[in-house]
Amino acid sequence: MSISPRTARSVRFLGVVSASAALVLGVASNAMACTIRDFSAKAECDAKGKGVISVTDVDPTGVTAEVSVYLENNGADERLVGTQTIKDSTAKGVTVTFSENWKPNAEYRIHIKAEGYVDEDIKPNLTTPSEACKKGSDKPPASETPKPSDKPSDKPSTPADTKTDTPTPSESESESTSPAPAGDGNAPAPEGDSNLAETGADSNTPVIAGVAAAFLAVGGGSIYYGTRRRGASTR
Repeated sequence: MSISPRTARSVRFLGVVSASAALVLGVASNAMACTIRDFSAKAECDAKGKGVISVTDVDPTGVTAEVSVYLENNGADERLVGTQTIKDSTAKGVTVTFSENWKPNAEYRIHIKAEGYVDEDIKPNLTTPSEACKKGSDKPPASETPKPSDKPSDKPSTPADTKTDTPTPSESESESTSPAPAGDGNAPAPEGDSNLAETGADSNTPVIAGVAAAFLAVGGGSIYYGTRRRGASTR
């Protein structure tokens, strides 16, 4: 049975479309596969001021990966800090943390191993910050910790200066600042009332009264003499 040219063209077209779809799917699959680019590391300080090294995996496929951290010295591994496994990673990222009292400008090598996908280091190596972590101050120094005998009493103490509302003057003060009798208008105001005006008469009051009486007598005599003189002139 022979195939018509039209049918042959249709078959060839379907073959090209299928091959293109397979190629696209393959590229997409490789793009989503776990790679070293999905991993990142950084050195930081935790809430207590201790050094940590954090490694984050953003592989959306969730491939299990083993993370190993090494302290470097002159291009060689000095010691293994630790190894942890990341499972079920997501595009949002899954992070593992290594406790490490790192020193400023130290160098660490982070190796990632995901079976069938990755078996290499994160490049470049991790270099810590130039300033070390500062320890937190959760607890006070031992010298500031109160002793059992230093515990405050249950009853609050009353300050010495709040026992009475008004202070009681001493005997010498009461003698020197005794108030003047109520009927004595010439007595000066107490020293404590200096902010009030003094309205009492001073020691010159008798002299002023005498002069006023003399002027009054002279004035009265003048009026009397003038009245009699007018009366005599009208007669």
